[in-house]
Amino acid sequence: GKGASLCTMGAFNFESLAENGVPTHYEGVVDSDGAVVELADCDEPPTEMAIQLTQVPDLPYRGDDVDGTASDTGDDTDAYDYDAYHDAAGENFLIPLEVVFRNTVPVGSSLRKRGEPADYGLDSDEWPEEKVALSEPVVEFSTKYEEQDRYLTRDEADRIAGVAAIDDLESVARSVNELLNEQAAAAGFTHEDGKIECFYHNGEIRVADVVGTFDENRFSVDGHQLSKEVIRQYYKREQPEWVDAVSEAKANVAVTDGADWRPLCEIDPISLPDEVLTAVADMYSAGANAYTGTGWFDAPSLSEAVAAIAELE
Repeated sequence: GKGASLCTMGAFNFESLAENGVPTHYEGVVDSDGAVVELADCDEPPTEMAIQLTQVPDLPYRGDDVDGTASDTGDDTDAYDYDAYHDAAGENFLIPLEVVFRNTVPVGSSLRKRGEPADYGLDSDEWPEEKVALSEPVVEFSTKYEEQDRYLTRDEADRIAGVAAIDDLESVARSVNELLNEQAAAAGFTHEDGKIECFYHNGEIRVADVVGTFDENRFSVDGHQLSKEVIRQYYKREQPEWVDAVSEAKANVAVTDGADWRPLCEIDPISLPDEVLTAVADMYSAGANAYTGTGWFDAPSLSEAVAAIAELE
């Protein structure tokens, strides 16, 4: 199933990172007997990882107006009490950021709204009406625990990261991205973009959560998506009114200084048809087989899975 494919790909990537000297929270996968082992020692696709634990303190929401005065920094960071988060965290905590890396810029990417092509090394005055490959990956920071994710300036990200150094976070992200690019290319994929989460432990930054899966990253094969972006695009085509309602609810909750947009969304998503569910399930399992180079799952070939996804486009 999907969970097993995500666990298998995540474990494969964590073990590759360890081989390349990148610290992570991964300790192994849990086999059918309950023992913690390396991925290669499993006799069936794992569904559970063993990881090092870290602290995730509460992040108090204070609203845009703190103590009756406007934000004193000119950004939105003061709406959440990051000082309280770090006071409770000490020297062992999940860094409350997502670190995003991009190798391509598709049409519709939010990156196009935040900068001009020249800002990212492109010799163009306008963004092309097609996906653009970047000569150098772009690394950005966004919030992790705020109700609405937002991209941050480097100064904002530095404040939110606490004692963890932004330069070190970026370096780790670039190392992860490079490894994923190499593994994707070996499997016949293109690694478009992705993100990582990290935790800080006694001066060291370690990669946390999960890395390089079809939920956390966007891959493609011959221009066809191999990620949960397939489902996003399906809803944009088949139920655009729900997509619009979600965007409107998020905008409204920001205006009303609220913390949860979901009660404001007046439309529910439609259920996915069986043929879509089957195509997506095959994408996850066939993709995991191809990416890891091992036939973990009873699945169609990668080319067959991609062809089924292409029919949904």
